[in-house]
Amino acid sequence: MADSKKVPPAPTGLTVHTKSRTLEIAFDTGETFSLPFELLRVYSPSAEVRGHGVGQEVLQTGKRDVLVTALEPVGNYAIQPHFSDGHNSGIYTWDYLHSLGASQAQLWEDYLKRLEAAGFTRESGRDAPMATAAKGCGHH
Repeated sequence: MADSKKVPPAPTGLTVHTKSRTLEIAFDTGETFSLPFELLRVYSPSAEVRGHGVGQEVLQTGKRDVLVTALEPVGNYAIQPHFSDGHNSGIYTWDYLHSLGASQAQLWEDYLKRLEAAGFTRESGRDAPMATAAKGCGHH
């Protein structure tokens, strides 16, 4: 009898493309995704971006030109990118990266709608500086 537990996709290749600002990731499912650094940054799984619960998310602005300056492995299950804006607290599991790739078009549209809802145009919010806030996620 087959194990009913879903096995998350495993990466077979990972390439950082600095010029095009994308992270290319291939999976053992045969899928390959090209994830823009900006998308990775605005959907960081860190508490600093996601908050500690629904409604605590922090809208990320001004991330159009963000770069990945380093990628650190986290065990055999994830990577931790370091971004040029100093953000480095997100741990991106293989499953999370796969879901970002598979849902990329919808996530991007959702992000642009959230920028508009915050009073930006779709483009201006991508360049607007972040509002100054206390460093960290506020959790003590």
